[in-house]
Amino acid sequence: MSDNGIPEELTEALTRAAGVGVLLLASDYDGCVSPIVARPEDAVPDPASIDALVAAAALPDTVVAVVSGRERAVLAALSGLDAPVVLVGSHGSEFESGFAVEITDDARALLNRLIDELSSIAADFPGSTVEVKPASTVLHVRNASEADAVAALDRVRTGPASWPGVHTTEGKAVLELAVIETSKGHALDTLRDRIGADAVIYLGDDVTDEKAFAHLRPEDGDIGIKVGEGDTAAEFRIADTGDVATVLAFVAEQRARTASVG
Repeated sequence: MSDNGIPEELTEALTRAAGVGVLLLASDYDGCVSPIVARPEDAVPDPASIDALVAAAALPDTVVAVVSGRERAVLAALSGLDAPVVLVGSHGSEFESGFAVEITDDARALLNRLIDELSSIAADFPGSTVEVKPASTVLHVRNASEADAVAALDRVRTGPASWPGVHTTEGKAVLELAVIETSKGHALDTLRDRIGADAVIYLGDDVTDEKAFAHLRPEDGDIGIKVGEGDTAAEFRIADTGDVATVLAFVAEQRARTASVG
């Protein structure tokens, strides 16, 4: 363990990445920039992480992004972040210019059916709630009993999740049904190509972040960092949101030092 609390091997990798020509620094929001909370609307960001993201985004040849499953407008409101930090919502499909995939009238009709079906399921399991987004709807079961949570998710999996045209994303105590294909991995590819990034650093804690980790190129200097427990394709792991703030601050400081030398 290094003096800053980050594992030594990760510290060395971050130092190398901070010295590349063009860097993309990206993170999930919930469970990374903000701790996981019982009510999604109460997910307040860690000020230290926000400060580090903003500081890094102000540096030359450095693009900072928060890639979240949340609707982009909600992500902006909760985080308080705006340009030059790039906000990508709806699991990587919703950029500042709109959705990467067109939402057709048929897709909107399907979304309305999904919302009705999830609302019906949620009504049968106390503590379950339904979130509505522009291209998807989500069943949250974090506040349901363990038995009800399992039963509610099973009903979604065997019911509306199996409908034609529905794209399913599972997370921690959530199941999201989208009418367009979403992928945090594709979002990273888009941002990488847009800025010509020489390296990408990505932090994520959820199952949905595995799609992002799978698109990284460790052989080219990319760094995937899993936050918390669970199987992962990421090369590195840290414990919690406090460590996220430490990592982000370290990258911002190293990047600033590189820029001043250059």
